[in-house]
Amino acid sequence: MMKYLQKLGKSLMLPVACLPVCGILMGLGYAMCKQTMQGGDIEGVIPIIGFFLVKAGGALIDNMSWLFAIGVAVGMSDDHEGTAALSGLVSWLMITNLLSSATVGVLVGGEADPAFAKIQNQFIGILAGLIGATCYNKFKNTRLPDALSFFSGKRCVAIITAVVSILAAAVLFFVWPVVYGVLVAVGASIVGLDAVGVGIYTFLNRLLIPFGLHHALNSVFWFDAAGINDLGTYWAGELMNGAGGSAGMYMAGFFPSMMFGIPAATLAMVQCAKPERRKEAASLLGAAAICAFICGVTEPFEFAFMFLAPVLYLIYALMYGVIAGLSVALGFRAGFSFSAGLTDLVFSASLPAASKTLLIIPLGIGAAIVFYLVFRIAIQALDLKTPGREDLDEDETKIELANNDFTSMAAIILEGLGGKTNVTSVDNCITRLRLEIKDYTAVDEKKIKSAGVSGVIRPSKTSVQVVIGPKVQFVADEFKKLM
Repeated sequence: MMKYLQKLGKSLMLPVACLPVCGILMGLGYAMCKQTMQGGDIEGVIPIIGFFLVKAGGALIDNMSWLFAIGVAVGMSDDHEGTAALSGLVSWLMITNLLSSATVGVLVGGEADPAFAKIQNQFIGILAGLIGATCYNKFKNTRLPDALSFFSGKRCVAIITAVVSILAAAVLFFVWPVVYGVLVAVGASIVGLDAVGVGIYTFLNRLLIPFGLHHALNSVFWFDAAGINDLGTYWAGELMNGAGGSAGMYMAGFFPSMMFGIPAATLAMVQCAKPERRKEAASLLGAAAICAFICGVTEPFEFAFMFLAPVLYLIYALMYGVIAGLSVALGFRAGFSFSAGLTDLVFSASLPAASKTLLIIPLGIGAAIVFYLVFRIAIQALDLKTPGREDLDEDETKIELANNDFTSMAAIILEGLGGKTNVTSVDNCITRLRLEIKDYTAVDEKKIKSAGVSGVIRPSKTSVQVVIGPKVQFVADEFKKLM
């Protein structure tokens, strides 16, 4: 199970890599155009540019579930082929359209459950990706009768995925409202517990991020599902919200962890990475830390390790809750319309409900120290597989190739395969050159290995896999040119 979760975590790296630039664009955009946050007419060159940047960043942030559906489908497929990506997208489109509020309203002959308005979330994206990858892996080599031969092999995967997704939507039709309703009920029960309630809510908010179900809790505290509307009352200039607490109390606690805790945790994770992989970890996590600090986009950081090290994510959520509760108990109040980053803190500090905003400095320093120490100790003591510490597959532990003459390597491999007349298909995954051949007796493994590759694998009489390592893409490119 752990190995499966780690593979899922790796699969999310591709879509997560798209998110940091979105967060930075939105942070800059909000700084240039206050109106996107506070309302009002957008006039002038600078605000218009800011509005443009916000929309550019939102293009991916707002459609994160699409990215997850495609990324998970590709990453969890056997050979990371594009057909798997198409299958993941097919599944996501089928499920989200069949369970949209409009469609469900017709099915039930009335108003749809509010839960279906939140069906386009990360959980559904990941689920769709897993459905697409599973269908691809199982049915990519399906052979149909001659009359239906056009739909044989990979062409039938999307069709099968659509059918499976319909069944999944049928199950979710009954399950999703129950799950959503339970979360809303839990949120409503927390109301009135003051700072303790803030801590519990914040802990649950982070804990539900991997599944996209935190929106159910947010609807209770930030909006008007239970009469609180913390976000609305704060930006409307009110001092008290509907539940009797000071406006902003369910938002303020996020700032110390997002702005200071996450960058500190990032530093700990980079330092704990294997020496030869620290630059790789720093590249991924560094951008995520900037996003969290500037505009409170935390998904690039969280999805980088939540499936690789679920125990650490649980600890992370607990720290988040404790720090949030403490911040509110000390009287710190701030609000956001997007998320708890520097941009929102600056713009919200002038509103009537803001209180003791300078506390963000000691609170942030404290959060940074706690996050850094806990992450550093937990990762090393429990040997957690955070970015840069993952156990690589055998073929991924390839040491540097004997030389970087990829053209020469490709030529030797092609000769060992019996020449281009014996090769019918060329593809590659992260570390392997994957080839389909006609005559398996024409393959000379000794010749192929003389190119300096790690190994040769022959899954079937018509399939050959040449293990090269991380530089496989360059060899594949040269191989295709020779073909």
